[in-house]
Amino acid sequence: QVQLVESGGGLVQPGGSLRLSCAASGSIFSINAMGWYRQAPPGKQRELVATITSGGSTNYADSVKGRFTISRDNAKNTVYLQMNSLKPEDTAVYYCELWVDLRAYWGQGTQVTVSS
Repeated sequence: QVQLVESGGGLVQPGGSLRLSCAASGSIFSINAMGWYRQAPPGKQRELVATITSGGSTNYADSVKGRFTISRDNAKNTVYLQMNSLKPEDTAVYYCELWVDLRAYWGQGTQVTVSS
């Protein structure tokens, strides 16, 4: 069994920053790709925000390029999303996805609200 725990969401003013974390625990042999997705409002299709491969290659949605940075700490089985210059349209529930031993696992989601 593998468990993912997300943290770091919250309320922030436009232009502010937040850092999301997603830590995996349990029976883990290897973690391949890691990524962040978001969904807003509930029921809307979940969209890709950023991904990072086991080799460190990254990919970003056009809407967050230059503002968000994805990174990973393999020793801690953790992926991060540093979000700067946040905009109201970044408001969403953010989910991490980790490919652990060739199987996809999702975090529980963390709410990010950007509002003045």
